[in-house]
Amino acid sequence: MKLIASLTSPYARKVRIVLAEKHIECELQVDIPWTEDTHVPDFNPLGKIPVLLLDDGTALYDSRVIVEYLDHASPVRNVLPKEPRSRIMAKRWEALGDGICDAAAAIFLEKKRPEAQQSSDWIARQRQKIHRGLATAEKDLGELSWCMGDSFSLADIALGCALGYLDLRFADIPWRETHPNLARLSTKLNERAAFASTIPLG
Repeated sequence: MKLIASLTSPYARKVRIVLAEKHIECELQVDIPWTEDTHVPDFNPLGKIPVLLLDDGTALYDSRVIVEYLDHASPVRNVLPKEPRSRIMAKRWEALGDGICDAAAAIFLEKKRPEAQQSSDWIARQRQKIHRGLATAEKDLGELSWCMGDSFSLADIALGCALGYLDLRFADIPWRETHPNLARLSTKLNERAAFASTIPLG
């Protein structure tokens, strides 16, 4: 298998962490979809990363589909619960983490436009999504050891990747000071080898 990804994408990081946690060997091919010489659209018509190329040539996208495939591909350390309701709740956490990333990425891309063309209302709307998402995660996590209670899961991976992306792109959001439960979880996650080896730099 081959994973097409960038080293700063929180969605790609989510997949890379799942690969590491499940001890699945996979070649990493770095490709930035915003560059003129990108080959990402050759594999994903939407031009987005990550893309997982299977040995038979099948391309899987997006990160949620890839993660679910990987969890079935190997029985080692499943990241999704088997019980239906627990599984849905883990996917709900994933949707929240990905949603925070969606809003953050939207701001990042908007600020790449010429300043005169940027929409302050659009940026403010995305920031509200981030702050509401963080507040909800803080409340739902509470004093739990992990997002799903006693067990590490995809919920923690998705939320941890969102927090890591905020660290990378939005140093002006002091989420550790305002959300101590999330800060506690982030510290614990970053002690895991899969997280420590995939911290985005850029």
